[in-house]
Amino acid sequence: MDRALAHIERIRSIEPIEGADRIEKSTILGWEVVIRKEEFKVGDLVVYIEIDSILPEREEFEFLRDRKFRIKTVRLRGQVSQGIAFPLSILPDGIQIEEGLDVTEALNIHKYEPPIPAQLSGVVKGAFPSFIPKTDETRIQSVPDVLVRHKGKVFFISEKLDGCLDEDTKLETTDGSKTINEICNTNYKGSVKSYDIEGDKVVWDKIEAHSVLENNHDWYELELADGQTIKLTGNHQVWLPILGCWREVSDLRGDEILLVD
Repeated sequence: MDRALAHIERIRSIEPIEGADRIEKSTILGWEVVIRKEEFKVGDLVVYIEIDSILPEREEFEFLRDRKFRIKTVRLRGQVSQGIAFPLSILPDGIQIEEGLDVTEALNIHKYEPPIPAQLSGVVKGAFPSFIPKTDETRIQSVPDVLVRHKGKVFFISEKLDGCLDEDTKLETTDGSKTINEICNTNYKGSVKSYDIEGDKVVWDKIEAHSVLENNHDWYELELADGQTIKLTGNHQVWLPILGCWREVSDLRGDEILLVD
């Protein structure tokens, strides 16, 4: 999913800047943004445009021409400003105003991509390879409500190493059969049918988190004895009950017996 570079947000607070008569500091989401004095008030909805944005050549943005219409972190009168706020009037007609609405496409805003230095030798291969897995995490300043919701909780950093299943894979949950796509998109918090290898019994494990990765490793399709197929990544491990071990899908020969329900 492309990053939302421009969205409608509410000004949470406004504070004076020491020594500044014409500007003041506002808080939008978790970002500190310098605004013109008395242009907005607390509670106003504005169009917030994030850093790393390239704005189109329009009259409203003409003051940014010297910066090549690029929004980046700046310091004004000693105050850091990350992003820029505009009144809702810059939006085209017909847009239904709603807090959090992504208006990147409506304003024809693009992400800044640093140019490749001319002194580099060799041939440019193109964009980042799609087959190499990477993530584009949301900046914490853009989701302050998440911090409030989880304040006081203890978290542990972990790394997912056991691969992925295709989004159309169906899992048995305490609320019936659901696809992984449905579970992730609805942020389903129930339990899924699992198997306790050590206890040799079926258990129901509560879903603790959701993760959606694109272009994640090579994909394999396993055909089961009853003709059904399962699509999963090569680094996904499956249980071989006869051998009593886990094995990555990419290492299967094709004649193994898997534990699948």
